[in-house]
Amino acid sequence: MLGWRRAVLPVKTPDQIRVMRRAGLVVRAALDEVNAALEPGITTGQLNDLAASVISGHAAAPSFLGYYGFPGVICVSVNDEVVHGIPGSRVLEAGDLVSVDCGAIVDGWHGDAAFTAIVGGDETGRPQDRELNEVTEASMWDGIRALRDGERLHAVGAAIQDRVEAEASARELSLGILDGYTGHGIGTEMHQEPSVYNERVRERGPLVRTGATVAIEPMITLGTHQSHELDDEWTVVTQDGSRGSHWENTIAVTEGGLWVLTEVDGGEAHLGERYAPLD
Repeated sequence: MLGWRRAVLPVKTPDQIRVMRRAGLVVRAALDEVNAALEPGITTGQLNDLAASVISGHAAAPSFLGYYGFPGVICVSVNDEVVHGIPGSRVLEAGDLVSVDCGAIVDGWHGDAAFTAIVGGDETGRPQDRELNEVTEASMWDGIRALRDGERLHAVGAAIQDRVEAEASARELSLGILDGYTGHGIGTEMHQEPSVYNERVRERGPLVRTGATVAIEPMITLGTHQSHELDDEWTVVTQDGSRGSHWENTIAVTEGGLWVLTEVDGGEAHLGERYAPLD
């Protein structure tokens, strides 16, 4: 009955976090390259090749390629595909809502991040897609800000859910938090315990400590929370065909606050006084 009191997040040393920062910056460089190339006519396979080139150019290795047999360096999920889309011959069109997830390894340590964007720019997209994307990104940052030394990890999910519900009401949108998919611990493996939920859960979760590293990644839809996997055994699509958005960052808890390892500015623009890099 008292086991939860002993549950804590594993911690990394400052030097280990610095290596994860290097991996995180490789991920960000790859995502930036892909984002810049998100124009009508490009294929998801070409985006994959761009990311692969960036990762290898930084003398890093891709986290995703070969992971349980996954065939890509990045996941590219289009419209009603929320996560785990396999890159290939699909040609992207103006107005497509595309989520890109990327991981990289430097000296045995992982970074992991994702973003969602509209092909051709926001002006080509549906208004509700732009709003969905704004809400999902904002909920990620609320979840990140809820990560605090000495607090319970599951406060992250509560903060994400609160933001999604408040925005859904204010914007008169029907939004769902994808069921069964969570963020995660991260370090010498890409996916480690514990799960980092995107909604409020009954259990309080482990205590957060200085040195903890997690990936926070809300996956929000314009409809249902339900999904299913396609026959490729990877691509996750919404049950009702509604579009989805996915944002993710890898974060370290430092003595003074937080360091977002997969953002170039370390999260400073979003965290304010909570921003506390090691260097």
